[in-house]
Amino acid sequence: MRVVLRADLAGLGKRGDIVEVADGHARNYLIPGSLAMRATPGIAAQASAMRRSRDVRDTRAREGAEVVARQLVPAVVRIPARAGTAGKLFGSVTATDVTDAVLAQTGIELDRRKLIIDEPIRTLGLHEVPVKLHAEVEFRVTVEIVPATS
Repeated sequence: MRVVLRADLAGLGKRGDIVEVADGHARNYLIPGSLAMRATPGIAAQASAMRRSRDVRDTRAREGAEVVARQLVPAVVRIPARAGTAGKLFGSVTATDVTDAVLAQTGIELDRRKLIIDEPIRTLGLHEVPVKLHAEVEFRVTVEIVPATS
């Protein structure tokens, strides 16, 4: 069955795409959940309008992400943290700590879920934190963990 997607679905397509799916999947999941509608000739024209608006919104989001990337790539974000004599932190620096420091020092608000930190930072020094703001915009923020002066 041919359906027009009304939402972005991983592995299937994006909003406004016309896709071919199994009849049961469309009848039992996509259509009742308002995730898709049956593709008719009139709906196909509506789908192209959805795709155009999605493309415009995506272009704006990508441009905004590129502006943020140009501002953050040259910056070094300093985060004070309590540490022992060997440079090992008492605790760790998480994605939330990094986003708070970026906001305080540059005025740019990031979503902590956009930072790709596999493990929390546990040592002093320079660290590169990958940020993926958009599917096409990925960059690294340089974070310097400095000893806290208390």
